[in-house]
Amino acid sequence: MQRQQRIENILLSLKKLDYLTRSQLQVLHDLGSARNTSRVLKDMSEYVTHFREGEAVYYLTKEGRDLVGATKIRKKTSTARHYIMRNSIYIAYGNPSSWKNEVKLEVPNQIKIISDALFIRDGRYHLVEVDNIQKMNTNRAKITKYRKLLEYGVFEKPPVFIWMTTTEYRRKQLTKLCEGLDAKIFIVSDFH
Repeated sequence: MQRQQRIENILLSLKKLDYLTRSQLQVLHDLGSARNTSRVLKDMSEYVTHFREGEAVYYLTKEGRDLVGATKIRKKTSTARHYIMRNSIYIAYGNPSSWKNEVKLEVPNQIKIISDALFIRDGRYHLVEVDNIQKMNTNRAKITKYRKLLEYGVFEKPPVFIWMTTTEYRRKQLTKLCEGLDAKIFIVSDFH
């Protein structure tokens, strides 16, 4: 019974977060050693499959999707790194129950933006953005749109902006772009 519950919990995590590395699953589900985690996931090969990108990256098979009612079909993709970076934030912030991926924020006929993820903590929105391979101009445009949402009074309290990027240089650029905002900017290496 406990084994079945663990399998279901792992599948539900993959349904919610799309792609997870072996080490992320290890932490999320308290699976002990890397060896034990790999064994557990190997035993679940009917429901999950993986590819390697640095380490094993897992996602649901058709059988896994059917078991937990997942509708999104995921495949091996070069964009998986984006999801993995976002999921590092999810884990670092203690798996917030209010977490939602790809959330549209808008002022009708004025401005629309899709946040990579959003969660609420202490009555404040926390907006998550992942800067993996996009151009800094794209980030600049997104931050400008967020500033406009603030001007329109979309948020009751000013949100916390959480960015994940790839290098110290990019962190410095984002820090400058986010001046005046409550922003926390991480790089991938902060989580390893």
